[in-house]
Amino acid sequence: MDTQDIKEVVKEKYGQAALRVVEGGKSSCCGTASTSVPLCDDPITSRLYDLNQTAGLPDKAVLASLGCGNPTALAELNPGETVLDLGSGGGIDVLLSAKRVGPTGKAYGLDMTDEMLALANENKHKAGINNVEFLKGEIENIPLPENSVDVIISNCVINLSADKDRVFAEAFRVLKPGGRLAVSDVVTRGEIPSDIRKSVLLWVGCVAGALDEKEYREKLATAGFENIDLEPTRIYRVADALNFLTDQGMDVAVIGPQVDEKFMSAFIRARKPLEGK
Repeated sequence: MDTQDIKEVVKEKYGQAALRVVEGGKSSCCGTASTSVPLCDDPITSRLYDLNQTAGLPDKAVLASLGCGNPTALAELNPGETVLDLGSGGGIDVLLSAKRVGPTGKAYGLDMTDEMLALANENKHKAGINNVEFLKGEIENIPLPENSVDVIISNCVINLSADKDRVFAEAFRVLKPGGRLAVSDVVTRGEIPSDIRKSVLLWVGCVAGALDEKEYREKLATAGFENIDLEPTRIYRVADALNFLTDQGMDVAVIGPQVDEKFMSAFIRARKPLEGK
């Protein structure tokens, strides 16, 4: 698939996910039924937020989450800072960030899917949080000026981009000197069969397009980042995703030994150098 094809597939799938939430369902990497009960116990997106964090947020913000981690729980966010969420979806991480930075701060969410943006703005109004703005655009072309953001977060979105070098270059551009990148993403460890990486279905199944952890570090360094740290937060076992993989038409008995414990969620930190360094 070329870059534009991947982008259109991702946009369509996440638009459908937003509509499911509007209709009373729940987003999940493994699909949903017509009710709020997912078709399988999704090992990637389930149980990421505790009740203390989500208290007071609209139900649809929680149900729309398709992340693989909880960057707002791990990122250092300070009152008065400006935060940008790349691929903000239904807005849960933007709303949580807005609470952390307070009324003197600002939280932006960037998404390319009209359905998700509509849902995010609905959630913003229901939450009554004013220091939030959702922008339409692509994470490869961030519609903000350079040196304008203190912290960039993202939750299982960068792996879906077919041009990660561009994403990291754009993140570096809009961060202020000394600004921080603090994202959750899916990464791999070791060799993954090429047919699995190229699967169209996996591109929209939360784990597709994932970089090897070593390559992830290298790309961030090439973009100019320093103090790069990658911390695994969940390591996926084939047994945990049996229904998901089967639903994608994959022979688990064949691919299991080739992918077991090679996909993982990770929290990635990096910093833009201060000027003059």
